[in-house]
Amino acid sequence: MFAAATLSSYIKEGNTLNVLLLEKMHRCGLKIGITGKGRCNLTNTKPWNEFSTHIHPKNIFLKNSFYAMGNTGVMEFFEGIGLPLVVERGDRVFPQSMKALDVVAALERHIISGGIEIRKNTPVTKVEHLPDNFIIETESGAKVHSRAVIVATGGMSYPTTGSSGDGYEFAKGLGHKITPCFPSLTALKPKNYREEYHGISLKNVSVQLVVNGDVVQEEFGDLDFTNGGIEGPIGFKVSRKGVHSIINGQKVELRLDMKPAVSLKQLQERIAREAKEVKGDQLKGVLPKLLPARLVKIFLQENKGVSLANLHQALKCWSFPITGYVGYERCVVTAGGVSLQEVSQKTMESKLVKGLFFAGELLDLDGDTGGYNLQIAFSTGAMAARSAITGITR
Repeated sequence: MFAAATLSSYIKEGNTLNVLLLEKMHRCGLKIGITGKGRCNLTNTKPWNEFSTHIHPKNIFLKNSFYAMGNTGVMEFFEGIGLPLVVERGDRVFPQSMKALDVVAALERHIISGGIEIRKNTPVTKVEHLPDNFIIETESGAKVHSRAVIVATGGMSYPTTGSSGDGYEFAKGLGHKITPCFPSLTALKPKNYREEYHGISLKNVSVQLVVNGDVVQEEFGDLDFTNGGIEGPIGFKVSRKGVHSIINGQKVELRLDMKPAVSLKQLQERIAREAKEVKGDQLKGVLPKLLPARLVKIFLQENKGVSLANLHQALKCWSFPITGYVGYERCVVTAGGVSLQEVSQKTMESKLVKGLFFAGELLDLDGDTGGYNLQIAFSTGAMAARSAITGITR
């Protein structure tokens, strides 16, 4: 939608341009409408040098687009079309209303105000390139001729919102390579995962992702246990490498540090102090002072060899062997996509087909949780739109 919104801004400046937005679903922006648990984390205010560390696998590809339409530009755009914003913890930006649907409505109003036609319930089945234009064929059999095409169909995450991988097929049909895709920002499923975990949330903990015995990533923050597995902010952060490792047949483990703010020795000393005040079973008496109440029983069941003498070690290194993950039906974003080697990072135009542009999750470009993925979509969408204008009008 942001590419269309950029084109609408160009038209509203007094320029002439015929633009058609083909929307597969009955409503525009269905996926935007569910982002951020319905609140829509639009972007993140971090400067590029920090922002870029949250982009994978090749953050330099985004740099030109980000500098042309970065987080500041996105915020100015939305506030300029009547959507007040707020910045929350972690530099995350949300609509002031905390309603993702308000973001969709603002975008759609802006697109329509520029005279752009939106055809809903119009799935595209084929994109064909001819010497001087493109033919876009829809499910109804209708054909649209265009001098330029921007493919911004999303990846495969949450397919019920319309992003079922169509764009990859269009790209392959036009000669593009697709870097193997896999779910990212998703729940990791521990071995013998217990229902008792469901609904437990932990704050200010640390987690290590261990692959074939080596620590490959460590994150600090909040963690959630859901019916899908281990997720939440830091669970999502390690999921990209975790899922990729599982797919490659590697042994994956999460090591949870319940007390990352203190050293092993400091924790051992605290446990000793707490134990002196306990009458009866010291282990069971100390644990409620160190863990959320709902976790005490589970912790003892999962760590059968734990004693007061080694409790500090168990709390600093609670191991969860990971055997699976939640798939596209509920992951936040698709990793992989249209190969970046075949797309110009300066224009988002295909290096293989003149007049063909790609934007958003469809590309082999994804980010961590925290507003990074929508910013990728906005930056690349704006760049694709501006480059398409340049190509048509020159």
